[in-house]
Amino acid sequence: MVVLISGTGSNMAALMEAAKDPEYGAEIVAVGTDREGTRGVEVAEAAGIPAFVVPFRSFSDRSAWDAAMSDRIAEHEPDLVVSAGFMRILGPAVIGRHQAVNIHPALLPSFPGAHAVRDALAHGVRVTGTTIHFLDEGVDSGPIIDQVAVPVEDGDDESSLHERIKVVERRMLVDTVGRLAREGWSIDGRHVRFGRTDTKESR
Repeated sequence: MVVLISGTGSNMAALMEAAKDPEYGAEIVAVGTDREGTRGVEVAEAAGIPAFVVPFRSFSDRSAWDAAMSDRIAEHEPDLVVSAGFMRILGPAVIGRHQAVNIHPALLPSFPGAHAVRDALAHGVRVTGTTIHFLDEGVDSGPIIDQVAVPVEDGDDESSLHERIKVVERRMLVDTVGRLAREGWSIDGRHVRFGRTDTKESR
């Protein structure tokens, strides 16, 4: 897998730790990011994992950046791309070429977008959570693989709630990516099932 990050790479680090076990079924072949100087890239390189940067600001428009990101991912021939704290929307050049999953801090389809935790609190929900889903060309709209609920506690602010979601998120990401690697998957409309089938959308 190629793991895409935009910051410290805490989810990436959890995947790195899991991948040390040969029975996990997946390995990180590269780490990519959209900005220079991220802590996560330093962590990856220190572990001997190749890393690449495709700076968003270096391109004239989003489609040119998306095409360049797709090409850099393809150099590593991944079976799966994992968007793990990656803060850019991946467009048709990536999605149309690479199977990719994303982790989101809400129970989709509720509260898509960049401010999911803030939006959940503002709405007054008593339960939120985290979702892992396949990427499509929409915003947090792809087929859902798994979800875990997280209660909203009295007195929660955005920071405290997000930290509790992150704990659940890392565990779910590691478990789900491992199952995808070991068991394969199939997609039937909006339904994702573990295990390989004879359909053209199975892996």
